[in-house]
Amino acid sequence: MLKEVSITIDSIQIVDGESDKTELFTVGTMESCENGYRLYYDESEATGFEGSKVTVTVTDDSVVVERTGKAISTLIIERGKKHHCHYGTEFGEFLIGVNTDEVRNDLDEGGGEVYLKYTLDINSSLMSENEMKIKVKEKI
Repeated sequence: MLKEVSITIDSIQIVDGESDKTELFTVGTMESCENGYRLYYDESEATGFEGSKVTVTVTDDSVVVERTGKAISTLIIERGKKHHCHYGTEFGEFLIGVNTDEVRNDLDEGGGEVYLKYTLDINSSLMSENEMKIKVKEKI
C-alpha cells in the first residue's frame, strides 16, 4: 500500500578537498517491498532533472536509485561492494564507479532515516566522496 510521505535528502559531496552541502525537500510515496521499502518522488527544477521520476529501493545493505524520464540513471549503493553504473544527464551518459563504505537503514512503516557513505569515480579516478541522509516522514 502506498503511503504519502515527506522526504528530506541532506548530502555532502567532497571534490578536491572542497565540501558542498545540499538539502532537498520533496513529497512522494513509500511502500513496503521484499526485504525493505521503496520511495517514489518527482525531480524538480532545483535538482536540474525536472521531468524525471525517481525510485529509491532500500534494503538492509543496499540502496538502488533509479531515475527515469528526462535523465535516465541507476546508482547501486551496496555495503562493501563496488558497482559500475550508467549515469545519464540531458547532456549525455557516462559510466561511474560506486564504492560503498556504509549503509544504515532505519526505515520502518512510519518512516525513518537512511544513511549512505560512498565514493564515485570515473575511469577509476576519484570524482567525489559522498555522504547522504534520506529522512522520511509519513504525512498526517
